Amino acid sequence: MRSRPVWHDERVNGTLTHRHGPWSHEHHHHGPHRHVRMPIRSHDVADHHPDQDHAHGHTHGRIDPSILRSRAGVRAVGWSLGILGATAALQAIVFMASGSVALFADLIHNGGDALTAIPLAVAFLAGSERGERWAGYAVVSTIFASAVVAAIESIDRLVHPRDLDHLAALAVAGVIGFAGNELAARVRLGTGARIYSPALVADGRHARADGVVSLGVVLAAAAVALGVPRADPIVGLAITALILRVTWQALRTVRGVE
Repeated sequence: MRSRPVWHDERVNGTLTHRHGPWSHEHHHHGPHRHVRMPIRSHDVADHHPDQDHAHGHTHGRIDPSILRSRAGVRAVGWSLGILGATAALQAIVFMASGSVALFADLIHNGGDALTAIPLAVAFLAGSERGERWAGYAVVSTIFASAVVAAIESIDRLVHPRDLDHLAALAVAGVIGFAGNELAARVRLGTGARIYSPALVADGRHARADGVVSLGVVLAAAAVALGVPRADPIVGLAITALILRVTWQALRTVRGVE
């Protein structure tokens, strides 16, 4: 009995295919079971075709199974999350120089997307739904805590306005956020269309919308330059409200409510 990695669901020669985490094998035994060499509890693999997937909304914290079934899907998610991680890192550098809370909220938003690489790695390497779920909870908790910090800072800036430095760099950081999300969107949309993954296409559309959110940082920089210092915390609060909404949706996703 040989085990091998499985990427697509299948039945072989009338035998039932069983999945043990990231591995599968075929025999006539039915029902959940374990093997010494494959200790992860098995489940039966049903026939499936990519275009049978139902459309899913954007998810944070857990990776849709339709993506994990394809090497191309995993690679696309990995690349797009790497892009968003680099985007957030560049924005963090500008934030330390400018102190903009609008930029802080946006880099949390982009960094939160990058953090979804954690449950992706758990699901891909361990094949553990429980591990992926708890990794998802960790991601959601991190995003929520960061959003609370951003909200507190934004409210403080509304009450006690401060002058911002490096407004040109701040505007560039907003453009970087837009460009990073657009690049991630193209990676997800292109691969999603190629492998017939509605979930990946939905992720791509969400990333494109996030790019528009990043342009709010550019708007904040322009308004501050024109003499409206409170524009920065106002934009920061708007982005924070969006993050909190996404956090709630992510929690529902991880819990399996939707």
